[in-house]
Amino acid sequence: MKIQRLAAYAGPNVWCLRPVVAMDLALEDLYGRESREFPGFHKKLLDLLPGLGQHHCSRGYPGGFVERLREGTWLGHVVEHVALELQVEAGYDVRFGRTRQLEGDNFRIIFEHGDEGVGEAAGRQAVALVEALLSGDQGRAAACREAFRKAAEELALGPSTRALYEAARQAGIPVRRLGGSLLELGHGIYRRRLWGTVGDTSSAVAVDLAGHKHWTKERWNAWGLPVVEGFLASTPEEALQAFFRLGAPVLVKPALGRQGRGVSGPVFSEAQLQEAVAVAAREGWPLLVERYVEGATFRILVVGGKARAAAQRLPPRVVGDGRRTVRQLVEEENGRPRRGDGHGRPLSLIPMDDQAAQALSAQGLTWDSVPGPGQVVALRFTANLSTGGTARDVTDEIHPSLLRLAEEAALAVGLDIAGVDLLAPSPASPEGVLLEVNASPGLRMHLDPDEGRPRPVGVDIVRHVMGGGSGRIPIAAITGTNGKTTTARLLAHLWRQTGLTVGLAATGGVMIGQEVIWEGDTTGPESARRLLSDPRVEAAVLETARGGILRGGLAFDRCRLSLFTGIGRDHLGQEGIQTLRDLLWVKSLLADVVEDEGWLVLRDDDPLLAEMEEGQRRRRRIARFGLGDRPRRPLPDLYVGVKDGRLWVAEEGRSQATLPLEHLPLLGERPPAFQIRNVQGALAAALALGVPLEDALTGLMSFTPAMNRGRFQRFRWQGRTVLLDYGHNPDAWEEVFSHLKGEPLGQIWGVIGVPGDRGDDWIREAGATAARYCHRLVIKEDRDLRGRSRGEVARLLVEGALRAGYPSSAITVLLDETEAFAWALHRSKPGDGVVLFYEELEPHLAILEGTVPSRSLSLSSPL
Repeated sequence: MKIQRLAAYAGPNVWCLRPVVAMDLALEDLYGRESREFPGFHKKLLDLLPGLGQHHCSRGYPGGFVERLREGTWLGHVVEHVALELQVEAGYDVRFGRTRQLEGDNFRIIFEHGDEGVGEAAGRQAVALVEALLSGDQGRAAACREAFRKAAEELALGPSTRALYEAARQAGIPVRRLGGSLLELGHGIYRRRLWGTVGDTSSAVAVDLAGHKHWTKERWNAWGLPVVEGFLASTPEEALQAFFRLGAPVLVKPALGRQGRGVSGPVFSEAQLQEAVAVAAREGWPLLVERYVEGATFRILVVGGKARAAAQRLPPRVVGDGRRTVRQLVEEENGRPRRGDGHGRPLSLIPMDDQAAQALSAQGLTWDSVPGPGQVVALRFTANLSTGGTARDVTDEIHPSLLRLAEEAALAVGLDIAGVDLLAPSPASPEGVLLEVNASPGLRMHLDPDEGRPRPVGVDIVRHVMGGGSGRIPIAAITGTNGKTTTARLLAHLWRQTGLTVGLAATGGVMIGQEVIWEGDTTGPESARRLLSDPRVEAAVLETARGGILRGGLAFDRCRLSLFTGIGRDHLGQEGIQTLRDLLWVKSLLADVVEDEGWLVLRDDDPLLAEMEEGQRRRRRIARFGLGDRPRRPLPDLYVGVKDGRLWVAEEGRSQATLPLEHLPLLGERPPAFQIRNVQGALAAALALGVPLEDALTGLMSFTPAMNRGRFQRFRWQGRTVLLDYGHNPDAWEEVFSHLKGEPLGQIWGVIGVPGDRGDDWIREAGATAARYCHRLVIKEDRDLRGRSRGEVARLLVEGALRAGYPSSAITVLLDETEAFAWALHRSKPGDGVVLFYEELEPHLAILEGTVPSRSLSLSSPL
């Protein structure tokens, strides 16, 4: 088997509204063979992954997949279930899977993931594991399972960050992992970021101050808070002076340390001090030498000024049995499933290092000592979970005075999220002293204590960082075959009339308000994420194209409104799309993610959209737009039509005429039908989004053709009517050319080209469409040939025109777009019309706007 493609989708996609991995797998010599053909295969698989016995598969009940295995199922289907079960064993709640044959031995396997990197690793190891079992190599199959387990621990979010991620997701807050432990929550002006448990609500000064233990204590002293007496030491000599001033025993630790590294104590002698200083100095100077105080160590989590949870931290320890050595007891403890390397499990491994040896020495023990039955052996002087410590939840029993002390300590440093460590005789004691504060507190001791009740502190942090809100801004998504960009630009302009800062991602670039911040074709999920991540954006309009949906899914999990301009003939034959219904299947994802009581805005005369509407009406409100004065189907919640040359709005049983079409600068004196529909769609969407009618109409009257660059944009150039448009399919050309045919022009010159990834017959049809309307054709090609050879697309366009009876003498082929346009401009005459369907806009605008003289272009001879 060979993996041809492996891609993780972070958001809703055409297969599932939850994140999935899509894997294209070639079965090669295993094609056509079923699981039942391999003796003992299903038993070996279940022995290795017993959880597969609970998979339902299509049977709908536990054990359904086992039945399929025994009866015989294709091996791609087996890989799907293995990829899911590997993730389930790693602690992820994933269930959705689907396997479909593409062509020949190629299969597309879709399975849900809980983390992008983990999901991709599951796909790779599932293939390797199944291959190993098929070949009879159970050892290699077990190694694949173990390799995935290790990869999952390395790639997955740690317990603290994962708790924050899940808390946000369960609260309905948009959340995504940016890398490592960095999370982004919310959209636009509500966007917040968490790096572990440090939020962008935290003061950078406070975070730095908390990292310096001495200066933290100085602040607490200034506030009159109780602290352990100690001194800062920058040299071994200063450490010795501090030791004498304080008197034995003392504790030695790095002033800038973390996670309990480099801490030694109690230190009773100069010799022990020298050793402790050496250990601490490995983490860096200066050091803190503090009076050693007996008592229990507590961590209190303070969020937003309030103590939310408390845990007693216990140093790592083992209990003797009179038979085994300390080393053997520690090795057994480290073998517990709850313990693991780093922070991936509830407890960390107990280090068997110099500090552990020091702790043993202080108790008169070595690694080879055999403790008596019941003897407790401490492996550390500190109680950090990072160095093997354990925790007991004491939230319900800790004295309120200690909670208030922790709250004051966090306030004095300036932290809104803080793990405050203090020392007290017991949880019930009203007296305690502060030890230190952590600006990025680990949550494991609260989420999954070794003893006591778990506390959902991730919820507290997320609620605090997000201010109790959902983190959502209103999103309007625009899709369809033609008219998306103009409609999106119009809607963004109308929405701005309310005073909101509206972000727009469309073909042409990303805009924040009136400023273009990123140029290009920005209709996919990456540009949408860029826009939604911008803290200036209060509302977003996202043009959402088919290609982006198929390749990357959606950048958002829900939207306030989705607008469909219509489903037309384009992209057929690409990426598995053979029919208009296939195309609708892709684009209808945007209907599925409209929030409950949100809006679907649909072209009224599109029969495919009418079918889609029937399945959506129960949960969404419906708006339609059309060229008639009443809808073709029963009245929706909102309808925008045309009556007596005016825009007509019908809503909630009331209807009214509004602006005459001729008052709208975008439409001009003789508006084309497709442009009227663009205006209607944008107006219907704006009204559905709550834009007052008066504001929306003001926006329509102020939206000029110059604000819709490159979309049916007209120029007068040396007596010629020149039109630039981005249309690249026969339906778009039909609408543009048929409109121009009714104008008093001389000859119509069509400068045409289409993307090379369309089918041959489709390209020929485009050539025939242009031939029906143009007196002269100048055929060019895009720079991006999309898999075609140079001249191939032009040849097919010529074939289409000739088959339609077009004279070859009226066809000129110039493959370079700029040269083809210049040729048409100079060969045409005043009074003629020149239409360019461009790939790149700016060079042609430069000619028409006079910044580049057209005569300066070197013209090649036509082919």
